[in-house]
Amino acid sequence: MATRVAYTTRPMPETPGERIRFDHIALGATRLADAPSFLVGVLGGVPDSGGPSAGFRWATWRYAGGGSLEVIEPHGADGFLHRFLARRGPGVHHVTFLVPSLAAACARAEAEGYEIVGRDESDSGWMTAFLHPKQALGIVVQLAQSAGREGGRPWEVPPGPPHAPPAVRVVGLRLRARDRDRTRVQWATILGGEEPRDGAKDVGLVFRWPGSPMRIAVDLDPVSEAGPVAIEIAADRPLALPSAEAPGLGAVFRQVAAGIDRAGTLAGEVPAEGGAR
Repeated sequence: MATRVAYTTRPMPETPGERIRFDHIALGATRLADAPSFLVGVLGGVPDSGGPSAGFRWATWRYAGGGSLEVIEPHGADGFLHRFLARRGPGVHHVTFLVPSLAAACARAEAEGYEIVGRDESDSGWMTAFLHPKQALGIVVQLAQSAGREGGRPWEVPPGPPHAPPAVRVVGLRLRARDRDRTRVQWATILGGEEPRDGAKDVGLVFRWPGSPMRIAVDLDPVSEAGPVAIEIAADRPLALPSAEAPGLGAVFRQVAAGIDRAGTLAGEVPAEGGAR
């Protein structure tokens, strides 16, 4: 039996008009129905929200600490997701950031030479625009300004196993990029990410957003293709993670041991014993 949830948009950051929030990581898949066996059965995700949209259907699952994973499946004859899956198969498709002002975020991106694509302001409650992966270091970046919606319509999130384990914590997304300066322009200048000053032992760069449970980590590699490397998770229980991509989701999930600093944010991440590499 499917889980019925309310169709909602995300709330704005705690201090509207000031903060940008890293909201969720989205994966493109052939079938939504294939996602819960891993996202719920292994990772312990809690059904959150979902619904149909233009050319796709979506569903989200929440995790310990507030991290969110979304899965989108194609709907209709043709569209961007059909092309994505045909070109590369299932995998990480985009990351979404809630911004206080879509216009301001787009202006910052354009000032740094980024082209804005798919800008849609037809719904005042959910206005979006995108940075194309060819410019955005190998991943689609969604910018969204949300006013929220009252009420909503119910939608059935695909069911998971009846006795799910405790939810893991989604630490964030690890990416690969070639250029340090370009990486900082994208995640810090345009999107407001903050680099830690705690001496985290991380190869490359790390960006965090106040009030956001997840972060972006970037490995710098001048010769390899830019793009997603792994979704990183933390848990106080053993995890049976695939050695490669998660079935049906096309993404690598890597368990890390995460320290917590005095402010309650992630202080450093290292691969946990037994986690996927």
